[in-house]
Amino acid sequence: MPNEFIVIRGAKEHNLKNVNLELPRNQLIVVTGLSGSGKSSLAFDTIYAEGQRRFVESLSSYARQFLEQMQKPDIEFISGLSPAIAIEQRTAGSNPRSTVATQTEVYDYLRLLFARVGVVHCYQCSQPIERQTSQEIVERLLKLPSGSQLQILAPLVKGRKGEYRDIFSQIQKSGFTRCRVDGEIYELPAEIKLAKYKIHHIEVVVDRLIIKPEVKNRLNDSIETALKTGQGVVIAVLPEQKKEMIFSEQYACSKCGISYAEIEPRVFSFNSPYGACPECNGLGNKPEFDVDLVVPDKNKSINEGAIEACFTIAGFCGSCLIRWVLA
Repeated sequence: MPNEFIVIRGAKEHNLKNVNLELPRNQLIVVTGLSGSGKSSLAFDTIYAEGQRRFVESLSSYARQFLEQMQKPDIEFISGLSPAIAIEQRTAGSNPRSTVATQTEVYDYLRLLFARVGVVHCYQCSQPIERQTSQEIVERLLKLPSGSQLQILAPLVKGRKGEYRDIFSQIQKSGFTRCRVDGEIYELPAEIKLAKYKIHHIEVVVDRLIIKPEVKNRLNDSIETALKTGQGVVIAVLPEQKKEMIFSEQYACSKCGISYAEIEPRVFSFNSPYGACPECNGLGNKPEFDVDLVVPDKNKSINEGAIEACFTIAGFCGSCLIRWVLA
């Protein structure tokens, strides 16, 4: 069958003398021989070099500038070869946000694959996330304690840069009198100036009400308006408890009642504030102080040298400097 073998014809790289080979695919192959017999010339300078060259040529011009491309090997014909890449482990310092996956742009395709094809599950009960209707959202909010203040918001801009002057005029034309910009409530019309190159969040305040049984019809109308304005997403704010709940027509757990915002590729990126770990900010490590190392003998006072400072400034001991500052 085709593509079962890597077919090599006329390999003349370095000390190879017109070698013809058929190597089985999807198997572990060991190349052995005497020194100078052409092992490296065949494995690295011919097979790998051609696979790596094909892989690099499939990337964008931006990604190619970060990769060292090998020369085309001296060979007449080769087929059945998949694109190849070699990963070298080095201890040299580099940008922790730049990995093999990001440089080769494989990460971009993986993020898109997870965002568009992946099935979202609840992190508490592991059940698949199902769509929420406006009526289910209303019933959930009506279960809040009676007398709770509630604000219904519809998101228009979520984590984007720009001034958005047209957005504010559009809000007024739609009949809304309030909006929330980066966490602050503004009465319209109001002069709102946003920094063009900073990330902003803009939500329309659809309604403000107090939870009680007779408010059901009003709440239902407000939720439907918010879902329509926010393209299927509504934010319920409890200002007294300083709590927010995100409801979506697409992502919600019917068992736990947990709602999720729309799944986007940036959610799966450690270089984005929406996907990065809040503890390490996507860097993968979090520097912390070990109290047992800083104060190895807790029976000593500070003046007695309880703080074990392992640094020097301008030739002075760090522990002495700390005692001097605290004194």
